Amino acid sequence: RRRASARADGANARARDDEDGGAARGASVGGGTTTTTAYDLRDEILREQFTRNVQFFGERGQTRVRDAFVVVVGLGGVGSHAAHMILRSGVGKLRVVDFDQVSLSSLNRHATATRADVGTAKATCLKKHFEKIYPEADVDARVAMYEEDAEDELLGAWGGDGRAPDFVVDCIDNIDTKVDLLAACARRGLRVVTSGGAGAKCDPTRLRFADIADCAADPLARAVRYRLNKKYKIQGGIKALISLEKQRCELVAEMELKDGETLSDYQVIPNFRVRTIPVLGCVPAIFGMALASHVLTELAEAPFEGEPVIVLQSKQYETQLDRLRERESERGREVSNMAVDLEQVMYLVRETWRALSARDDQNKRLKAYWRNTSALSLTRWNPSRAASLDNLILLTTEECDAHDAACAEEGGFEKLVAAEPEFARFVETRLARVRADFGIVDDER
Repeated sequence: RRRASARADGANARARDDEDGGAARGASVGGGTTTTTAYDLRDEILREQFTRNVQFFGERGQTRVRDAFVVVVGLGGVGSHAAHMILRSGVGKLRVVDFDQVSLSSLNRHATATRADVGTAKATCLKKHFEKIYPEADVDARVAMYEEDAEDELLGAWGGDGRAPDFVVDCIDNIDTKVDLLAACARRGLRVVTSGGAGAKCDPTRLRFADIADCAADPLARAVRYRLNKKYKIQGGIKALISLEKQRCELVAEMELKDGETLSDYQVIPNFRVRTIPVLGCVPAIFGMALASHVLTELAEAPFEGEPVIVLQSKQYETQLDRLRERESERGREVSNMAVDLEQVMYLVRETWRALSARDDQNKRLKAYWRNTSALSLTRWNPSRAASLDNLILLTTEECDAHDAACAEEGGFEKLVAAEPEFARFVETRLARVRADFGIVDDER
């Protein structure tokens, strides 16, 4: 029945192609030269394998995907999943690049590797498995590190046809190498997307696409942005995938240093890490899938508009800190107790309250917008506790005044919680996340 359905679909596709002059066949990608590919979507088996993609993108969109040439550099947890889904979605030419080998410790996050692959190059490991998934695709596996003198080889044309990459996916976790790759793509005019740090994180809802210029929330992307500007005078124009989640763990060393030794003594490759970061394997997988979705929709000319990262000016945070100081001073010297600094105010406004009043219904959705904070102020949630990181709520200034006045009455806070239990639960949930993010032990509860 499936084969019969595939044949019927193929016949319908050929009829549509005839009607529109065969526009779907041999379509050019990204304005490049029209090319032929290793397969035809009218092939019965391939038609069925990619039928859901055709239904999603349409004939022409999937043809653009099929005819694309994509390069993925860095094939660890993020890169292997990105390459895997790009291949599964029908890209016809895929170059995968990594100098490293599969290790036992990488099996918790690698897309295809098994124990039998331990000790083999990540690039050849992927190619071996990809041949079983989609044998018609052309996969160019490069066991190599990206370096400036390898630019032409790794970012150059496919074979002898002069075809430049339609997209480059940067999944390198070394800052210097990452910066050189991104600068090379910018210089060559290649579309590129880069991955921020996926280690020590667990919340899949905090991923955002943003320009590298707006990625201060991600430590890796922030460092890349700084060095891109310092070394190449590139300040933006590169799409990045980042997580707004604060890292839960620190880097760990895998050896004990003896007297007189430094970590650099154990570097196999200069400037590459000798410490590792704990990784929950599902997060790099989600990063890789998100990168693949971005690339595929761009290739199919059906891009999505991602949720923007909340970007506020430094003056807005300083204003919030000043307003909190004024509100605390009005409580009197005996009561005033302010225990936050500017960096913590930035975290509260942007990440905890998303630059919205806690009473704004939008704050209860997983949304992020560019926002005006001129009408907002921070105040204590529970007036009997200090103005600390886990006891501050963002409201409009009028709401703050009403909240403080109501809570100033005897038993006022308890009455508010009893009168608005749903709102109180929402606030407590947000503040509990603050305590979890910063390891705050709530001794007063």
